[in-house]
Amino acid sequence: MKSILKYGFLLCFLTPLWAENSTVFPPYTIHHNALTTDFLTPEIARQYQIKRSKNQAMINISVIKNQTPTNIGIPVVANVKVIAKNLIGQQFPILLNEIKEGNAIYYIGDFPVSHRALYRFNIEVQPEKKGHYLKTKMQQTFYTD
Repeated sequence: MKSILKYGFLLCFLTPLWAENSTVFPPYTIHHNALTTDFLTPEIARQYQIKRSKNQAMINISVIKNQTPTNIGIPVVANVKVIAKNLIGQQFPILLNEIKEGNAIYYIGDFPVSHRALYRFNIEVQPEKKGHYLKTKMQQTFYTD
């Protein structure tokens, strides 16, 4: 129960952002966003082994299989790869950890950022760990001051 409460905090904070940051590949929806980690409580940061800092960011990805006719999605496992690229062309892969809590499945990874830095993310997801990879992109500017 304790971990579900911790997850609930993370889910409540990120859920409103998912609506704006998703890509649909029927029947799947990939939710993706990135934020600095200073919003995490020390307890959550310890649980997920994430450094809390304005200069550290976290990407969060989940894959939902949309069910018709109910339109209720079901989280699914996936192979997920993320490569970030900054404006000067440096590329670096982000190591992701799969998190399963209750019915939720999501992938998180953290990485360093600097003030006013724009990062472009190439995201590849293989839902249910079979078939071809679905590719999407996102970009995020981080403000650390």
